[in-house]
Amino acid sequence: MAKVEFNIACSLCEHLKDSLFNGLSPEDLSRINNHKTCVQYKKGQNIFYEGTRPTGLYCMNAGKVKVFKNNVQGKEYIIYIAKPGDFLGYRALLSEEFYQATATVLEDAKICFIPKENFFEVLQKNPTFMKRVVKAVCHEMGVMEDKLAELAHKSVRERLAANLLMLKETYGMEGEGSTLIDLALSREDLASIVGTATETVIRLLSDFKSDGLIAFEGKKIRVLDPKKLARQADLIVA
Repeated sequence: MAKVEFNIACSLCEHLKDSLFNGLSPEDLSRINNHKTCVQYKKGQNIFYEGTRPTGLYCMNAGKVKVFKNNVQGKEYIIYIAKPGDFLGYRALLSEEFYQATATVLEDAKICFIPKENFFEVLQKNPTFMKRVVKAVCHEMGVMEDKLAELAHKSVRERLAANLLMLKETYGMEGEGSTLIDLALSREDLASIVGTATETVIRLLSDFKSDGLIAFEGKKIRVLDPKKLARQADLIVA
């Protein structure tokens, strides 16, 4: 499937405020802008593959991308879902290692690619930007550690409830008090996030719906009772 190029200036990007590029000087932002390539991807297209070497940085402009690994049995496990403003693949780029996961488009996406040498040029001359990027990498590693601990110590019901709350907070519709998760996840994808079988997720979602915790709106999920869902997740509720 052919990719279609588009172009939008970094300084005019509506997601700049949510990006690690926010706060760069006009000169540095222009340097990034002058060397980037922006491409539209369709759902199901791959951005990069596990085991390949990064040649630059990907920056999300629109859409959603899942980053996942496959275990030895070939079962997919989603590590995180990238949204507009997020960077993709920067941990492998900074460590000069192969990608440790695969990135695939969940919803039609617009993604900008910045060549490695141009990204590093801006990174090395800007200590404040470097500090923000390092902090983001550390946060990402912390999230992965939390997910591993969750897999080891929480039941599937607790993990599903916790991930629904996380998805609501991260991908909720704009507006105070919004409860709709603006992400059309398949049951297979949700099972990959939770780390369980698809059949188990379908059964638990039905239980949550019967208990009045969630509702379905097409492929999207609305959280009706966050406090009760938090109790299901064994989280502390204020």
